[in-house]
Order: sequence, then C-alpha cells, then structure tokens
Amino acid sequence: MSGTTVAALAAYAFVTSITPGPNNLMLLASGTNFGLRRTLPHLLGISLGFGVMVFGVGLGLTGLFLAFPPLYLAMKVVGAAYLVWLAWRIATAAAPMGESKRRRPMSFLGAAAFQWVNPKAWIMAVGAISNYAPAEAGASSLAVIALVYALVNAPSVAVWAAFGAALRNWLIHPRRLRIFNIAMAILLLASLYPILTADIG
Repeated sequence: MSGTTVAALAAYAFVTSITPGPNNLMLLASGTNFGLRRTLPHLLGISLGFGVMVFGVGLGLTGLFLAFPPLYLAMKVVGAAYLVWLAWRIATAAAPMGESKRRRPMSFLGAAAFQWVNPKAWIMAVGAISNYAPAEAGASSLAVIALVYALVNAPSVAVWAAFGAALRNWLIHPRRLRIFNIAMAILLLASLYPILTADIG
C-alpha cells in the first residue's frame, strides 16, 4: 500500500471511529460509572476486536452476507437485541460512585465479541476494505489495513472514555448519575435506527 493510501485510510478510520455510535456511547457511560482505568479492557477489546474483524471481512466474510441475506438480517436482530439489553443495563446502573466497584465494566473479550454483532462495525469494516484494499489484496495488505484501523481507533474511542471519566466528579450525585445513564441508554437505543436501516452491500 502506498503512503497516500495509508494516510487516506487513517483519516477514514479516525472519522468513523470518533463519531457517535454504540461503542463510543458505551465507553462514555463506562468511563463515567467505572473510571478510565477500569474501562481500559473494554476500550482495548473494541480496537483489537475490530481490527480482527476488518481482517476477516477482507478475507471474504461479507460474501456470506451477500450470498445469504437472511444471515445479515439475523446478525442485525441479534445485535439490536444485545444493544437493547446493554441500554437497560446502563439505564439501571445508577448506584453512587462509591458502590460502582460492586459492578463490572464490559470485559475485553465481551467488547471484542460485540464487534461481530454491531451493524455499524460491519459497515465500517466493509467500507475500509472496499475503499482501501488493493485489487486482489493478500493477507499482508489486509493485515496492514487492520493494523492501521486498530491503531487509529484506540485513541479515537479513548476520547469518549476519558470524557466520561472527567464527568465523574460532577456526576457523583446519584440523581445526576441516574439522569446521565438514562440519557446514555436513550441515545444508545436511538443509534440503532441508522445502523439497522443501512445495507452492507
């Protein structure tokens, strides 16, 4: 891959990674409820899990969805159901900060696995491969694309977790925290509309 292509890919990765979506909204809520340090496994799971997903998409996994559209629909339904459950968890996670240690943030493996049922992640991965992978791209080229995306994604999504952590002092009051969590849950549910109506092809 040329330097120009890598730079363009990095710009694409930055824009798609830092804009609002399910991952970033969950990191914002996690940073607020658990702090940045306890949110790090969640954050790293997103970036590394998505990098693996980009590589897999480049190897041809999207062909399964194009050949069997019901499979893509099923993935959307599973992803939507999981996001609804996460929204409920966020909305009801309104314990005072001092009690937050009794609850657990999303794990590294949980965050990595979530990428595979996150419709927005699929759309981002397909966009990266279709726009920046060379014709007849081999495993080495796909690995470069996945690595660039993961390296750009990590600091981009970290901004959301850090912002959530910065809000902890202001949200230490239980009522404020409850309002914040409910707002995050509503936004997470709202993020379902554009990703569920998008077409992978």
